[in-house]
Amino acid sequence: QVQPVESGGGLVQPGGSLTLSCAVPGRIFSIYGMAWYRQVPGKQRELVARISSINITNYADSVKGRFTISRDNTKNTVYLQMNSLKPEDTAVYYCNSQNPTSTAWRYSWGQGTQVTVSS
Repeated sequence: QVQPVESGGGLVQPGGSLTLSCAVPGRIFSIYGMAWYRQVPGKQRELVARISSINITNYADSVKGRFTISRDNTKNTVYLQMNSLKPEDTAVYYCNSQNPTSTAWRYSWGQGTQVTVSS
């Protein structure tokens, strides 16, 4: 099964910025909505941001106004620009696509990319 490759994480101070990338192998990336999720050990994975195949976006309340999701279909890549980072944004970030009808995941979960916000 296809597995996305997330990258771009790292250690950043509060108030800083990072841009995450998620590259997805395959030929039909452009017709799928994509989303970023994050997970902290011991907690459930949570949705951070979604982008549809026609670039309609929505965000978790906790990141609205700070994060921006975008996609480049020529590169089969989805991005997450994260500004004004807070310690509570610390998590492993993943991308995936969910079938809205069956709720099945279209891709295997990748390794994710660790984001740590700390002074």
